[in-house]
Parts: sequence; C-alpha cells; structure tokens
Amino acid sequence: MEPQVFDLLVFLVLNRDRVVTRDDVLASIWGGRIVSDSTLNTRLNAVRRVIGDDGKQQRLIRTIIGRGVHFIGQVHEIDTAGPANTGPITGSHASELPIPDKPSIVVLPFANLSRDPEQECFADGTAEEIITALCRYPTLFVIARDSSFTYKDRIADVARVGRELGVRYVLRGNVRKSDDRIRVTTRLIEAESGKQVWAERYDRPLANIFVLQDEIAEAVSIAIAPAIGAAERQLAIRKSPQNLDAWGMYQRGLWHIGRFSRDDNAVAERCFNQVTELDPNFSGGYRGLALVTIQGWGIYRTEALEEMLASAEALARRAVELDASDAESHAYHSNILWMCADYEGALAEAQRALELSPNLARGHANLGCALIFSGRTAEGVVALQKAIRLDPYEPMLPSRLNLVALGYYFAGKYEAAAEAAQRAIHASPNYPLPHRWLAAALGQLGRTLEAKQALDNAIAIAPQVFDRYVRHRVRWHRQEDYAHMVEGLRKAGLIVQ
Repeated sequence: MEPQVFDLLVFLVLNRDRVVTRDDVLASIWGGRIVSDSTLNTRLNAVRRVIGDDGKQQRLIRTIIGRGVHFIGQVHEIDTAGPANTGPITGSHASELPIPDKPSIVVLPFANLSRDPEQECFADGTAEEIITALCRYPTLFVIARDSSFTYKDRIADVARVGRELGVRYVLRGNVRKSDDRIRVTTRLIEAESGKQVWAERYDRPLANIFVLQDEIAEAVSIAIAPAIGAAERQLAIRKSPQNLDAWGMYQRGLWHIGRFSRDDNAVAERCFNQVTELDPNFSGGYRGLALVTIQGWGIYRTEALEEMLASAEALARRAVELDASDAESHAYHSNILWMCADYEGALAEAQRALELSPNLARGHANLGCALIFSGRTAEGVVALQKAIRLDPYEPMLPSRLNLVALGYYFAGKYEAAAEAAQRAIHASPNYPLPHRWLAAALGQLGRTLEAKQALDNAIAIAPQVFDRYVRHRVRWHRQEDYAHMVEGLRKAGLIVQ
C-alpha cells in the first residue's frame, strides 16, 4: 500500500462511528490542502481494493451521497502497547513534555488566508481570545499564548506540537476575508493520532472587529469543551484499564454510567473506587461515586431512599471539600440537594458552579432541576435545554431529556413532554424513567393505546423502579406534582390499589 492509501484506511477505521466528509479527509490526509475529486476517488478506490471491497458492493466502505463516506465493517481492536519506556529521554525527544493528568490543549496561531495583511491582526486576536475563553474551564490545561505563538509562520506537524508542548489536543484555524464578510474555520485534532475530533466554520459580517472576535471565541470555546470530553471518554475506553491514570479511569467510569444498565453501573462504581485509590485528592472519584449511588437507586438498587441520599450527599460534600474551586463538584452537590428537597441550597450550589465556569453544562442542568422541582418549570426547562446545547455528547443526555419531559409535564405541556420523553427513550431504550413520563403525557392527551403501551414498557423494564416512584412520593416531588403524575398514569390505564 502507498503510505497515503494506508493513512486513509486508518483514518476511516478510527472514525467508523460517523460519516466523514470530504473536508475531514482533506484536513487529515492532505493537511488541509485542496486536491481534485479524482485524486480523492483514486485513493478511496485503492483503499477498497486493499480490503476486498469495491464501489458497487460497498461491504465495508459505504458512500453516503451528498455527505461523505462511512466505514461500516466490524472492527476488533487489540491493545498491543508494550511496557512503558522508563529509560532516559535522549536525542530528538529530549524536548518532549509529559501529558498533564487532565485534558490539555494548545491553540495555534490562526492562518491569514486573505490577501489583506490587516487581517493578520484579526487572526492573531481571534486565537488569543479563544485561549482566554478556554482558560475559564477548570477541567482544561491550556497552553499560554506566548508558547503557542512560537509556532506562528511555521508549518507545524500536530504530532510534533503535541510532543513538544505536552498536550493531547491541538486547535488550528484560519481566517479568510471576502468583501465585507469574514470566514473563520477551526479544527480540533488529537495530536498523537492526527484524528480530527471536531470542526466548525463561522461566517460573519465584518463589522465591529472586537465584538466579532469575542463572539467567535465564545462559540468555539463552548463547542470545544464537550467535544474534548467525548474524545476523552472514547480514549479511556480504547485503553486497557491497567494503562489508565486517575483521570482516564474517571472518564471510563463516566462512559459506563451513561449506558444506564445494572452491569455498567457496577463497572462504573469499580472505576470510581479505583480513581480514589489512584489519587485520593482528586475530587472526580467522589463525584462519580455520588452519581453511581443516585443512579443505582433510581434504576435497580434497593436501599432506603434516606440511606441513599445520606451516602450520596457525603460523597458530594467530600468532593467540594477537596477542591472548593471545582465547578463540577458544586454542580454534583447541587444534584444531591435538590433530591433532598433543599431547593434553595441546590440553587446556591448550581449558581456557585456557574460563577466558577459559566458554560458548565452540568451546572445549568442542576440549576434547571432545582427550578423545576421547586415549581419554576418554565425557567427550569430553559436551563436544561441550555445544558443539552452546551454538551450534546454528555453521557447523561437521556437523563437530561427525561427531566425536560418532566418539566413540560408539570407545566401541562403534554405534547412537548411526550416528544422529550421519546427522545430520551431513543437515546437509551432501556432507561426506565422516560417511559413513565411518556405514559403519563400520552394519558393526559387521551392517546389511550399509545399510553398503555408506554405504561407496560415502563413496568416491564424495571418493575421495582416503577413501583418505587408511583406507590410513594419521592422527597423531591412536591405533593401536587406527585398527584399530577399519578393522574396521568391512571389515564394511561394504571390501576392503583
């Protein structure tokens, strides 16, 4: 195989979870250079020949008209990593820096693709504003501007940049001006593999240059944080557990807990316990254990509610005590407090989280929960929707959609409640809670047959969980909200003894 053909095959296999576009391929294989469609097709056909496929059968590589190509073959990954090299660093690798124990990123100077030299200042300023915006995220290790700008006017290989600066992710971008408009293109790349994690293009009228820089910097930073989070979880899953540090084990736990099953919850609990053993001072292990405790009770565990809440609250409080400046820990603590019906405390903790990290999705999510369960449903739904927009890849997305459904239901917006519950079910069919709210909403709408089917599903998936929420009012439901839920379930066909 020619090296470029091999690189294209590897790129398609590594990105088999999605359709890759022409721009994705050009960015990764040709370094962003423009090549003809015939050249691209020639390389793609060569890849197909190597793996015994062709454009007609498309057994392994499928062309999606108007979108790109998708590797659809089954892949078995084998960890062939040998023992770590603990000897001295010598030769050309002497300048390599170790990767930090949390996601790390460098924003390279943006390239000015315009003929207008005045846009050079705009390109530099945009990169600087993005660096500043990313520094507001406590979970990110961000290389300072002075170090990242040493690569200005250099054709920098991302793998080399990653090694030299000790970062896992590299953000590249370019600026192009045309008449009275400007286009900024950005790409987030995993340095070691060269895999493109995220890309976006921003077209704006060229008006107030500083306002424009601020707007683009905020949009990029908001998009990058969840993209890195999703990439970190996938990276943790690909590695052998024996090769994971505390951060990697924490990400692996988050991945399992987002699968909403008894077995995965147990695996997540083991992961978070290992985190506390690997690094007793890392608050993430305690946050994760608090989440496991809550979710386990909500899905399959049998301990008393008061016992569960006391255990989870102690874990969340421990996380806050370890690092009072950690926005995530305050957000998790808010989660426990609204479940204890301490709505004021939950609001205060969520607001503290958002003071520390204004675009923290979990902070907005728990702010929304505290608002909904205290009766401020409209504000709560808005906060939850913002959380989903900020982090659409969050493992807990089905839970957030379920809470949106619940908020709409309490507000009497049954069509919207049913739609949100169906989205949650689509995201995780075996997650039992949204089936109950779908049944109640459809019951209120008079769609009896559909409501009865949803009710049967809710009971069949987790009968003990259904009984737990319906036979008795949980603490975070106000009496009127509990009665409202039971009313909808009765209309769906539930017979309450």
